[in-house]
Amino acid sequence: MKLTLYQVDAFTNKLFGGNPAAVVPLQQWIAEGLMQKLAMENNLAETVYFVPSDKKGVDYDIRWFTPNIEINLCGHATLASAYTIFNILEEKKKTVTFSSKSGLLTVKKKKDILEMDFPSWKPERIDNYHPGLADALGVKEILGVYKYRDLLVELNTEEEVRRVTPDFTLLKGIGAPVCITAPGKDVDFVSRFFAPAEGIDEDPVTGSAHSMLTPFWSEKLGKNAMQARQVSQRGGELWVEQHGDRVIIACQCVFYMKGKFEI
Repeated sequence: MKLTLYQVDAFTNKLFGGNPAAVVPLQQWIAEGLMQKLAMENNLAETVYFVPSDKKGVDYDIRWFTPNIEINLCGHATLASAYTIFNILEEKKKTVTFSSKSGLLTVKKKKDILEMDFPSWKPERIDNYHPGLADALGVKEILGVYKYRDLLVELNTEEEVRRVTPDFTLLKGIGAPVCITAPGKDVDFVSRFFAPAEGIDEDPVTGSAHSMLTPFWSEKLGKNAMQARQVSQRGGELWVEQHGDRVIIACQCVFYMKGKFEI
């Protein structure tokens, strides 16, 4: 079996920035175990697969795999898939709709900007969070802890977010991926995202986290349209907007390489 792989850097306008995803277009699904093994071999935050859909109004069915598990929503790999479709597979296409475990996801191409329509995941404050969370993150003060799919930890400043050096062994025991966030100095908010139990110590830029961050900061700042930055080592820029029960996430992508699997 021969499969084509495209690697795309999402949430960036420069090569080696943002978050790299391995994109594997398929004509029909291959075995789930094989998809997981390929993701483990690629050793990127996500390897994404999509097949032509037979659902009305849907172009492709899509699935995402970390090196360890299949997940229910991934932003950067969805964007990388849309970029591959728009720029390589179907160059005349301007809109693509995916069917996923998190419902329908639509991406629109507007010149060199991709706009992604994602679910809005408003996190709820929790008081009985893991007692070792502060030690796992290596922080002295936590302003609040919230949860939807993942934990959202509010810190005081951008500098604190940048300085965090987690103990990933401790962080694995928390029981959920952890997103840390604070107001930004020259953007509306900043964040970082850690998921060591899923095989990703730190994710460079996390689209799905902004399904949670957007409603959180929209309510806190009293505005719908915001600029965000994920301040990982690679870093990424996002423009987000709250629209009722949906969020719009806009960014750029950069093509890195094309390769072949022979299995």
